[in-house]
Amino acid sequence: MNTSKNEALMLVLKGMAMGIAEVIPGVSGGTIAFITGIYERLLHSIKAVLGPGLIATWRQGGFKNAWAHIDGAFLVYLLAGMGAGVVLGVFGVSHLLQYYPQLLWAFFFGLIVASAIYVGRKVGRWTWREYVAGLLAAGLALAYTLVAPAQGIQALWFVFVCGVIAISALMLPGISGSFILVLLGMYTTILPAAKSAIATQDAQSLGIIVVFAAGCLLGLAAFSRVLTWTFKHYHNPTMAVLTGFMVGSLNKIWPWKEVISWRTNSTGESVPLLERSIWPWAHAHPMTLACMLLAIAGFLMVFLLEKADTSHKAPAVQ
Repeated sequence: MNTSKNEALMLVLKGMAMGIAEVIPGVSGGTIAFITGIYERLLHSIKAVLGPGLIATWRQGGFKNAWAHIDGAFLVYLLAGMGAGVVLGVFGVSHLLQYYPQLLWAFFFGLIVASAIYVGRKVGRWTWREYVAGLLAAGLALAYTLVAPAQGIQALWFVFVCGVIAISALMLPGISGSFILVLLGMYTTILPAAKSAIATQDAQSLGIIVVFAAGCLLGLAAFSRVLTWTFKHYHNPTMAVLTGFMVGSLNKIWPWKEVISWRTNSTGESVPLLERSIWPWAHAHPMTLACMLLAIAGFLMVFLLEKADTSHKAPAVQ
């Protein structure tokens, strides 16, 4: 499949946005993929890469056919952007989360609200099945945002399991792989390891990231096939579930929070453990107006992206 220069640039930028989003607990890279129109195409491509048909295609038609089979150019540009986004997120977004968390959450809150509307519109027809599926998904997502984070296990087998679970969450709009790591108590293990692996190539950190990546590959191979099957056979209920996930996850990224309890992270700093959402006017805050403006900006960006997207539609999932 040919890729123009403009489409290649758009794919890199979309991948970068996905990479940045996945570093932030509560924001899903799957959501970014959905609102930028590449979600089903991405699932189709991942399934092709990790499926048994790739070897047969290679034998029959060589590299060119195999490359077309997996939509190789699409994956290369998207993954290049995601890699850059993860690096930017690990160093840049972590800084914003430390010093300007309320502003960052406000922007993403507006983005997710608009995303839920966008995905909900993709449901061909809302019947009782779609409403029940959406409400159950919203309740599940809300419940998981209220769960207290666990204490992680440093063993490599658990790092591998976390990779399987986190990558599965990445593929669901509204479910953040990073927040799953928070719930598992491993966010403060994986993020510092990623920083160290990038900055210093520390052997121990590299080992953790390699094991985590191996778990991600297994999760991708299994979950991509599940999702492509549900899209093919239960498109509307699947869309309703994804809409519900995003609506239910809004509690996690609500900008105005009150800290209930604190914990000490791996560097000895005190960080929030449990928080509860409060109304913006519950206490005076100098950034309240800025948060509201950023939430509106995030909301509008989704629909601007929808209109500005010049890439072709995703192929039907097979």
